[in-house]
Amino acid sequence: MDLDIEFVRAQFPAFEVPSLEGQGFFENAGGSYTSRFVIDRLTRFYRERKVQPYGPYEASRLGGEEMDEARARLAAMLGVEGDELSFGPSTTQNTYVLAQAFRQWMKPGEAIVVTDQDHEANIGPWRRLAEDGIEIREWKIDPETGHLDPAALEHLLDENVRLVCFPHCSNVVGEVNPVTEITAMAHAAGAFVCVDGVSYAPHGFPNVGELGPDIYLFSAYKTYGPHQGIMVIRRELGAQLPNQAHYFNAGTLYKRFTPAGPDHAQVAACAGMVDYVDALAEHHGIGGSVSERASAVHDMMRAHEVRLLQPLLDALRGRNDLRVLGPDRAEMRAPTVAVALREPGIEAARRLAGHGIMAGGGDFYAVRALEAMGVEPRHGVLRLSFVHYTSADEVDRLIGALEREL
Repeated sequence: MDLDIEFVRAQFPAFEVPSLEGQGFFENAGGSYTSRFVIDRLTRFYRERKVQPYGPYEASRLGGEEMDEARARLAAMLGVEGDELSFGPSTTQNTYVLAQAFRQWMKPGEAIVVTDQDHEANIGPWRRLAEDGIEIREWKIDPETGHLDPAALEHLLDENVRLVCFPHCSNVVGEVNPVTEITAMAHAAGAFVCVDGVSYAPHGFPNVGELGPDIYLFSAYKTYGPHQGIMVIRRELGAQLPNQAHYFNAGTLYKRFTPAGPDHAQVAACAGMVDYVDALAEHHGIGGSVSERASAVHDMMRAHEVRLLQPLLDALRGRNDLRVLGPDRAEMRAPTVAVALREPGIEAARRLAGHGIMAGGGDFYAVRALEAMGVEPRHGVLRLSFVHYTSADEVDRLIGALEREL
């Protein structure tokens, strides 16, 4: 089924703002536009529910119910239990809290596997555990392609490995990693799995329950919502790790790894992300359970992105004055395309801005990945990233602007 792009764009107020009219947004990997469902819920909470939640009076009761609704509906969409999903101020902060729990749980000499394909937020906290005698093993990418070979992981796994951390896809390489296959390998070796889904989730919410990892992290501000970090921790692992919250919250799984008080309004507004998926499903005649609808919408989003991405990749691959990082087949990657140029990436982004193209340039905190592929991080790359609400016309305009400026 083809995605109704006009209906999709009507759900995002940004496309109606005069100051953004005529601008092609191609830095979605840094944060997406927010859907009207999220904006409406956030506005309502600040206007009508901005009190301490879970109290005995009406405004407080309703505020607490909206927060609970967000957790329950998101968990159902992701294919996990309600208490396995929790919120935090950011994915970076959530990862630091988790790393602290592992610091207390693991013994010196035990090991964690990380990659050099990651954004620093997913590997920096784990690498710091080396200070406490935890062995850090690096699963390295191919320096030419950026590919993360599962066969190479097998040689790193043994009885000492307690955790394997890797991205669902990299924010500069873009290749979609086989989460289920990698998770099965790690589990067979007795290790838990932590997946950074920040760069993948904007392209369709995954069914984490079916994929199988023990931890899955992503950022709501990149999935059309407010600035919150969302993390799934499966019960088996969550029960083993030391509590990081107030001692009296140790018995509640979704509170164990959120030591700070939640942003009530933003948590409640996260239900708007599910509202949006439901609206897309209803408009396109998709039925079934919450997770089934989300899966069908995911596939529809990805099909639209793949269709728009291939012409961009073909146009870039046809040039000999640049290097595209990652696969050249659209179905193998997310539409996050990092381009290494002779000039610094940020300079190319500035010139594209003159054509109404909003893109990014820099290292995007993927310093290790760029260095591994021979790209000087200070020089950086031009990053062109889009999502399902991007139109074919915008991609055509981007290709035309690249031809003129490069």
